Amino acid sequence: MMTQTMVKPSSWISTGIITAKVRDRYLFKFSETLQERLDNLNECLKGIGLNDQEKAELAGILELDQIFTLLNAKIISES
Repeated sequence: MMTQTMVKPSSWISTGIITAKVRDRYLFKFSETLQERLDNLNECLKGIGLNDQEKAELAGILELDQIFTLLNAKIISES
């Protein structure tokens, strides 16, 4: 098993997480700033590559994205 360093997803609680009303329920989403950062990291990954710190940041954001996907699916299924 390979160990991967990542920025803790909880580090974005105060600045990177919002809830948005979608139809009749509130779902978790990235803030505009965090979404832009994710897009930027993905572009760099495709182009010039990422340094270790950026790789750790991207891994944390992607982990948070997986968490949101699961939480939002649960919210939708229980409505």
